[in-house]
Amino acid sequence: MVVEIKVPSAGESVSEAVVAAIMKESGSYVEKDEEILELETDKVNQVVHAPEAGVLTLLVKVDETVTIDQVIGTIDTAGKATSAPPPPAAEKKEAAAPPPPTSTPLGEGARRTPESFVASIGQEKAPPPPSSAPTPATPPTPTPPKSAPVKEGSQTRKRMSGLRRTIAKRLVEVKNNTAMLTTFNEVDMSAVMELRSREKDAFLDKHGVKLGFMSFFVKACVAALKELPDVNAFIDGEEIVYNHSYHVGISVSTEKGLMVPVIRDCDNLSFAGIEQAIQDYAKKARSGSISIDDLQGGSFTITNGGVFGSMLSTPILNPPQSAILGMHNIVKRAVVINEEIVIRPMMYLALSYDHRIVDGKEAVTFLVKVKELLEKPDRLLFDF
Repeated sequence: MVVEIKVPSAGESVSEAVVAAIMKESGSYVEKDEEILELETDKVNQVVHAPEAGVLTLLVKVDETVTIDQVIGTIDTAGKATSAPPPPAAEKKEAAAPPPPTSTPLGEGARRTPESFVASIGQEKAPPPPSSAPTPATPPTPTPPKSAPVKEGSQTRKRMSGLRRTIAKRLVEVKNNTAMLTTFNEVDMSAVMELRSREKDAFLDKHGVKLGFMSFFVKACVAALKELPDVNAFIDGEEIVYNHSYHVGISVSTEKGLMVPVIRDCDNLSFAGIEQAIQDYAKKARSGSISIDDLQGGSFTITNGGVFGSMLSTPILNPPQSAILGMHNIVKRAVVINEEIVIRPMMYLALSYDHRIVDGKEAVTFLVKVKELLEKPDRLLFDF
């Protein structure tokens, strides 16, 4: 029996994919659910598995564009594996022998044939006048090259992935189609760090997941979003759409590019629920098993450049959202508290927002609210 292999659906907005890699060659025997090839869409990569065990026949090659439900191969469940034909040997190019010289170089005492003598009539120049010192030859003036040649091996080219092309396209669209501004503030992380240090072991023992900083930021942002609904809204044509749910996207850096899985209904999740969701999404994103549904439907985004050492940045909006919060590294700095100079672990916060829907006052108020909740994290218990 021959079983067809079709391109699986990858979400409503995805209509085509590119064959990124082939794990099993055509003609080889595959087991059921074994990985055959990897498809790359503009949002996420997806591995196609063998529907049955048998001999594989592929109808596509790497970098070929395919559409949803297209037949890209078959599996013969009754067939036997055959070895793939060896690649054709490279043809050896014989070096062309240089053509024989049309004339023999002549000098004093050289023999000359009648043909060469006849050909040289009228071409011979009079000998130069004798001179006591030889005149040095003037070297020709070199012409500067138009552009410096690229040394062999000094550059490599790599095709942009579909995910990288989509990221680039959306970032340019955001810069061109929104009135994006960024406001900054700083937060004293002493209270959060002290609470985390005190409770992290008990938290891990009870919930099986580490207590990180991100759950505090998610909770603080949700509280601020409830007070300032415009930050949780977006523009659709000439209308403003207000979200009554709090789906927060968390940026995750992977080898294939930046992904933003969405933690849904964060207002109904505990600290442990948020940390567990972040851990699960990070593993799925880095292993390539994340789905399109995991990346859609966010109403607000948090990105943490501090894990890479960033001190300050202006994060770019994640469309169609109207705001994104940027976290940065924690640095001990001298600050004035109660008329005294003290050393505190400080973090810069950045809120980029679409000024078409969010006014400066709302953006600043949002960031101040987040700052207050992080500096007094016990207040999060009263907000939730």
